[in-house]
Amino acid sequence: MGIGKIHRYLRLVPCLLLAGMAGAGVQGAVPPAAPRSIAAAKPRPQRIVSLNLCADQLIVALADRGQIAGLTRYASDPDMSDVADRARSLPVFGGSAEEVMAADPDLVIGMPARRNSAIAVLASQHYASVDLKSAHDYAGILASIREVARAVGHPERGEAMIARMNAGLAGLGTRGHGKVAAYYQRRGYMTGTGTLVDDLMHRVGLVNLAGKLGKPALSQISLEEMAEAHPDFIVIDSATRRVSDQGTEMINHPILQDIPRIAIPQSWTVCGGPAYVKAAKALAEQISAR
Repeated sequence: MGIGKIHRYLRLVPCLLLAGMAGAGVQGAVPPAAPRSIAAAKPRPQRIVSLNLCADQLIVALADRGQIAGLTRYASDPDMSDVADRARSLPVFGGSAEEVMAADPDLVIGMPARRNSAIAVLASQHYASVDLKSAHDYAGILASIREVARAVGHPERGEAMIARMNAGLAGLGTRGHGKVAAYYQRRGYMTGTGTLVDDLMHRVGLVNLAGKLGKPALSQISLEEMAEAHPDFIVIDSATRRVSDQGTEMINHPILQDIPRIAIPQSWTVCGGPAYVKAAKALAEQISAR
């Protein structure tokens, strides 16, 4: 799948899948192999390469700019990346394992090998690598931050980031008071339980409609089903507030217009990272404003 096709596909699928699919940004052609782990005592890496959007964001936030040898194209897309402005002047790769190898990285950070065959290619070349797992809750985010911070040689930056995040969430409260919300996206996709968005909902005191309906982490629900369920809030990607195509037409259908909307940027929920705090605050503030 080319980069352009991947990008178009990502705009049709809920953000909860994006973290996993972003890992397909670099492609290879050999069976998966377990990447090597990073020893804490190793020298600070100087040529770091990212294999996916979620790694992009943590690398930009935690590494020195001079340490970064390459990011994915998604890193500078403001609809996808919370660090787009900072990433625009950094090197990017077009999508092949060969291109990454030509950069001669001393650290490769990406998603698990079973979802990204490119990391297996690079592991076979004996590059040091970090097998970055998807973060589906706040605890997972903190673990990812610590892992990447250690790997890039700046553990203190990771701890400082976590301290700022904890402070930002302190006193946020559960303003939802048990009200029901549905994270509804293009073409009727709804985000379910055990996901980052679900964790955010619980953080601010909301109940995920998907859980009440017994839906999985990702499901499609018709307009009629949504109207009948009639949650207290519909949470949407900020970019879908206006009808721009068939995907957004469904979200903005008149049958749902009496249900209050909460809008947050997709770039805050695509990956587990420091943007979690901004998303939680935005949810809480918009709940309070209703």
